[in-house]
Amino acid sequence: MTEVAFHFNAPDKRSYACRLLRKAYLKGARVLVLVEEGERAALDAALWTTVVGEFVPHSGPADPPQVQARSPIHIAGQPSAHHTASVLVNLRAELPPDYQRFARVIEVVTGADADRAQARERWKAYKAQGIEPQRHDLQLAPQD
Repeated sequence: MTEVAFHFNAPDKRSYACRLLRKAYLKGARVLVLVEEGERAALDAALWTTVVGEFVPHSGPADPPQVQARSPIHIAGQPSAHHTASVLVNLRAELPPDYQRFARVIEVVTGADADRAQARERWKAYKAQGIEPQRHDLQLAPQD
């Protein structure tokens, strides 16, 4: 069964996602990141500049299928047939499509009222499907 974790109170989705993706890459994970279409380019750029002198390899939907297949991180608005991942990071407002095919789903949620309200709906949807999401409050967790 898919493990779902909500990371609440992220100060900024993009910067938190960059840190999370860097850690996942360094651990050898294959990750699909679902973003709103208008956010894809900004996350792509941020992954080039998150840590000076480091690059977090990633691909997007416009990249050739062979690049997507080899990339440890794929950023898209929808899942890709060319990229296989075990972890899904959801930065979108809605429940990710076909999330059950991933071993782990990470929902990143800011402190904004609208974002928290959308997260509550996703939480309820997971619970209705028999999943008990884990809660990680980033305000209480040590930052690395």
